[in-house]
Amino acid sequence: MADIRIDGVAKSFGRTTALGQIDLAVSDGEFVALLGPSGCGKTTLLRIVAGLETASAGRVLIGGRDVTALPPRKRGLAMVFQNYAVFPHMTVRQNVAFGLTMAGADAARITRQVDRAAGLLQIGPYLDRYPAQLSGGQRQRVAVARALAVEPAVLLMDEPLSNLDALLRLDMRAELKSVLREAGTTTIYVTHDQTEAMGLADRIALMYRGRIEQIATPAEIYAHPASMFVGGFVGSPPMNLIRLAPGATVLDLPVPAVAEPVMGIRGEDLVECTADDGFAFTVQVAEPMGSHLLLTGRAMDQRLRVVTPADRAAAPGDTLFLRPLPGRIRWMDGTTGAAIAEPA
Repeated sequence: MADIRIDGVAKSFGRTTALGQIDLAVSDGEFVALLGPSGCGKTTLLRIVAGLETASAGRVLIGGRDVTALPPRKRGLAMVFQNYAVFPHMTVRQNVAFGLTMAGADAARITRQVDRAAGLLQIGPYLDRYPAQLSGGQRQRVAVARALAVEPAVLLMDEPLSNLDALLRLDMRAELKSVLREAGTTTIYVTHDQTEAMGLADRIALMYRGRIEQIATPAEIYAHPASMFVGGFVGSPPMNLIRLAPGATVLDLPVPAVAEPVMGIRGEDLVECTADDGFAFTVQVAEPMGSHLLLTGRAMDQRLRVVTPADRAAAPGDTLFLRPLPGRIRWMDGTTGAAIAEPA
């Protein structure tokens, strides 16, 4: 078993609190993404799990074993970094075998595990080349293969695809998900890219200001954000957050009785209707996105983004009438930022 449990982990740098009482459980073989903006504490948390950073409080358990005081080499894990960290003077084969060689593995085991990892990452034809002879995507595969070759109980990844161009990231994302599913490795993956987190992870731990704002499946986080921050961070475009006056009504919808009600609605969940059934939306910008048309404009004195079919003709100055799809509204408390139950 290689489950991970993070119990009450906190981290301070002088008077600055980087992490505040983080609790997180990752099941054996599960892929969890730590997602959030720069400075939210996700890399600090990963480094504490790796043993590269010391927690100010709390503990880390891997496979039920308390590893809080253990050095990285004794934690049974491997790590893949953003900058690849492959050795330029070694061949691909030597790079992939590095961890096994340092552990004193015998030649037969090294050959077997290097060949398996190279096969998974499709770098077998390049084993006798040097990193300078490889593309960026191939070098990233070498870094991942090196981590998998030691057959770690836990794999930690710190924004490993961020140095690749968009097309390579798409290819590597698909390959990585397939490889890690086959390997069955428990994985924690740090990223600021919501597309990576949504596409790769079994669950996402969305971090904000040193704490976990929400942890759930990608579908749950997208459809039922736990706060205004989550709704505004996840999604492209992000969720519309429409602030309403206390006691206001919108299209006869029941509005929560809070001081600052906020209606959260995704752009694709606003549909066109007649003037009698909806509210007016004035188009300011129309952006053809291939699969859809993204409209940015104003309604109820606020900016909204609306997703319409790609063949929908719209231009700046046009007025549309919109209505939210039933059951797709996420009500928020504008004072606390937290989601609240939809009124009956």
